[in-house]
Amino acid sequence: MSSAKLNLDGSEYELPVTVGSEGEVGLDISRLRKQSGAITFDPGYGNTGSCSSSITFIDGEKGILRYRGYPIEQLAESCRFTEVIYLLVNGELPTQAQYQEFRESLTRHSLIHEDMKKFFEGYAITAHPMAILSSMVSVLSSYYPEARDEEARELNIIRLLAKAKTIAAFSYKKSIGQPFIYPNNSLSYCENFLNMMFAVPAEPFDVPQVLTDALNLLLVLHADHEQNCSTSTVRMVGSSQANIFASISAGINALWGPLHGGANQKVIEMLQRIRSDGSNYKKYVDMAKDKDDEFRLMGFGHRVYKNFDPRARLLKKSADEVLEKLGVDDPLLEIAKNLEEVALEDGYFVERKLYPNVDFYSGIIYRAMGIPTNMFTVMFALGRLPGWIAHWMEMRNDPHGRIHRPRQIYTGQTERKFVPIEDRD
Repeated sequence: MSSAKLNLDGSEYELPVTVGSEGEVGLDISRLRKQSGAITFDPGYGNTGSCSSSITFIDGEKGILRYRGYPIEQLAESCRFTEVIYLLVNGELPTQAQYQEFRESLTRHSLIHEDMKKFFEGYAITAHPMAILSSMVSVLSSYYPEARDEEARELNIIRLLAKAKTIAAFSYKKSIGQPFIYPNNSLSYCENFLNMMFAVPAEPFDVPQVLTDALNLLLVLHADHEQNCSTSTVRMVGSSQANIFASISAGINALWGPLHGGANQKVIEMLQRIRSDGSNYKKYVDMAKDKDDEFRLMGFGHRVYKNFDPRARLLKKSADEVLEKLGVDDPLLEIAKNLEEVALEDGYFVERKLYPNVDFYSGIIYRAMGIPTNMFTVMFALGRLPGWIAHWMEMRNDPHGRIHRPRQIYTGQTERKFVPIEDRD
């Protein structure tokens, strides 16, 4: 095994080097503090590997994304979302028999307990769907206690995957004051969700194929993305041996933030702002280039990708197709296309590798599908759910796993003497 040497205050320490299957190199510092008393300092963990994982590989420089070794382009073109769920959770693509059994199990467990409807009644009409989703996923733990064996754990995973889309659709119906639509066992995963979202009682609703295909693509592209904020949160919470419902609920809350899952909502808000200002997109491009201006172009650049986000390439094509098939004439799409053209040709953006990312297009497609802005992050959560579960399982099954406990560099007051309140000036 190769190693690296660290010189610190005249002493030399040997750090083992670990290499991943794709050639990624990491310095193992797990014994550094014990040996030297020093820790590493890495705000935001941008250069820290918190685990080893066999689920997803990303090469940000080359624009590569693979689930379990399969290129995202191939999965997006050929796979149903439920196949990708199986792949992430079980490690391999299913056979026809395995897929049929898996799909049927997801269908059988789509209903939520009738008593859970009372929780929805208690939420204010203004409650954000993400707040409801997070709370209701956590509530599932009170109906399905902590699994003590592998079979029971697998059943809880199926329950979570199946019921999350029902909870999400119910949260939308709650927000608009419409009655809930129960799951339909004759429909596919994506069709079922769209039916629960848009159908109303006593009125027939045929889910358009274009919506099913668009939703399938979006969910596949969001299914996992390595050690991002929400996935790392799921792993951190799960490392305390918290149950899967509590761990996933924590991940949902982490995803809610505008710097993570809420980014596509920010893109739509930015496009609406530009439109209300006369659609003068060039003005906002100049504002984004002005270092003294606080305005930033949302949906451009990515912390990981220093190339074109491979998911964005797929969604760019899909956005044009979806809007054309739906006959949607969205003025925001025209603004988005103009911004994209500028970003791909302007030296300022090219030099900084600020390419459109997945958030830039996903919000436009969701908007065209009739999904309201406050549901965008919920859609993201539904897509990311199998990735979270896969990471939770991997973390729980790691024989070398331990509770997460980051260190810090303390910068507060040194020791001082306590003074009674009556003696303080």
